[in-house]
Amino acid sequence: MSQRLTTAQAIIRFLKVQHVTRDRQEYPFFAGCFGIFGHGNVAGIGQALQQNPDFPYYLCRNEQAMVHTAAAFAKMSNRLRALACTTSIGPGATNMLTGAAGATINRLPVLLLPGDIFARRNVAPVLQQLESTSTQDISVNDCFRPVSRYWDRIQRPEQILTALPEAVRVLTSPAETGAVTLALPQDVQAQAFAFPDEFFEPRKWTVPRSRPDVESLAQAVESIRAAKRPLIIAGGGVIYSAATEALSTFVAQTGIPVAETQAGKGALAFDHPQSVGAMGVTGTSSANRLASQADLIIGIGTRYSDFTTASVTAFQNPAVRFININVTEFDAAKQSALPLVGDARVILEELSRALGLHKVHDHYADEIARLRAEWDAEVDRIYSRHIGPPLSQAEVIGLLNSTLGPKDVIVNAAGSLPGDLHKLWRSRDPKGYHMEYGYSCMGYEIAGGLGVKMADPSREVYVLVGDGSYLMMAQEIVTALQEDIKINIILLDNHGFSSIGGLSRACGSGGFGTEYRYRQGRGLTGANIPIDFAANAASLGARSIAVKTIEELREAIGESRKQAGTSVIVVETDYYERVPGYESWWDVPIAEVSEQEAVREAHLKNEKAKQRERYFWPAK
Repeated sequence: MSQRLTTAQAIIRFLKVQHVTRDRQEYPFFAGCFGIFGHGNVAGIGQALQQNPDFPYYLCRNEQAMVHTAAAFAKMSNRLRALACTTSIGPGATNMLTGAAGATINRLPVLLLPGDIFARRNVAPVLQQLESTSTQDISVNDCFRPVSRYWDRIQRPEQILTALPEAVRVLTSPAETGAVTLALPQDVQAQAFAFPDEFFEPRKWTVPRSRPDVESLAQAVESIRAAKRPLIIAGGGVIYSAATEALSTFVAQTGIPVAETQAGKGALAFDHPQSVGAMGVTGTSSANRLASQADLIIGIGTRYSDFTTASVTAFQNPAVRFININVTEFDAAKQSALPLVGDARVILEELSRALGLHKVHDHYADEIARLRAEWDAEVDRIYSRHIGPPLSQAEVIGLLNSTLGPKDVIVNAAGSLPGDLHKLWRSRDPKGYHMEYGYSCMGYEIAGGLGVKMADPSREVYVLVGDGSYLMMAQEIVTALQEDIKINIILLDNHGFSSIGGLSRACGSGGFGTEYRYRQGRGLTGANIPIDFAANAASLGARSIAVKTIEELREAIGESRKQAGTSVIVVETDYYERVPGYESWWDVPIAEVSEQEAVREAHLKNEKAKQRERYFWPAK
């Protein structure tokens, strides 16, 4: 038997019956569709969504933002649930490119359904069509190819019979997941076809817990037993695999310390005896000192970004070797590692059994405890240092850390906040720290907060956002109000791009072009622009307040928690006050020639530091 449906109707019908299973638990995979309608999708996907009210449609304000929301939803759901996003052809589609790149880089499943030009071509060029003199088989949607893990253009209705299963296979694959793009010509969306009934039968996609090669596992056990100074670097894969308890058990058994990437923060509670905090450029003194002398690095679910490796200067022991646990062979092979390709939880459990009573030497355990205590004292010192008003960013973080509940979630993405949060935030729950740092995309924060709250409405969500990111994408406050989704937004007003301002000064450029000032003569050197962020948030419908002191901020946070809807707290922070770096460095190339002495000096320092960059070779 068959059902005569339009392509768009069949797509939505198919998405509704896809499920994933892991550990004998089953989840509906797609939780609905975000979108903005235009002529390229309103009569196709739009009509299909209207016809299927049990598949929720969410109206957003910005196409990039809705992809961020979908990515945050998937991240908070450990990649076991996803959202679709639909747009018209043209600027609506290309607005999604940034979000698509972020989802793919962060290995998060998002289904993109942009409208496309007419497949039958006779009315071309249609509104918003990009024409090419070399081919008629191209549109702006081809831009999605490099930022998608799977890309297809549906030229005939029956092509979705093979395209949709392949798209969902990629989305549900822990090794391959990311953005998936199905470009939908607007005429094909509306075309009807007799789709077989079997196509709409409920389908379960198993998310496997794959096991590693037995011989490689045995080699890993030998390497761990032989190591005198092993260190684990926990990445996002630990959390996505729900391997946090297995990690806690493994390190309690072996005594191996754990440093965390941005995506892996929360893999261990901050007060776990083996937790040494953040790793890398935005890392702690304890983690970075241990990494420098480690003879074995065990990477779990990390892709080793330059912030994690401190531009490959973090590991200075000449004898250092790597073991990488990862579901993705590509990541498992990095740093010439011994790859253990498989599920993080399963591999940790198998390593625990194989290692038995093995434990690090007492002198190394004593060193770990000493470095942990030193770092705890440093965090206490920073939290208790009051300079305002204006407040320091660290003061704000300290107050939030002491005020928020153990299950509350903080959300952030870009600017100087990620560095300070990575170092200073004392995580108590694997899902309490939500950072988009694979792409570090300004504007993610508020949209991401929506996705976090949609994924787990039981949690209180706090979005930390700088004034630069807020000005780029504040409008999703309206979406929060529309959907009655409560988020608490803490907006730090430091009159500019503080993070890049600090980097600019470190590079000898004095913060050029990074402050929100009036033009004076030839430069932006006048007075600060007096932006009333509280009034702006109120104009969008949020409850808003501006505060100056730590006491006012504490009271405002308490009040926002009592409120039923979204609120915005604006607090002025010091543009120049920042948390120090600890035993780390980041390679940002600096001009080799310059008339500025500060730039020349910075270049010389950078060239000297580059000499510590390393290549890593496999064990003999």
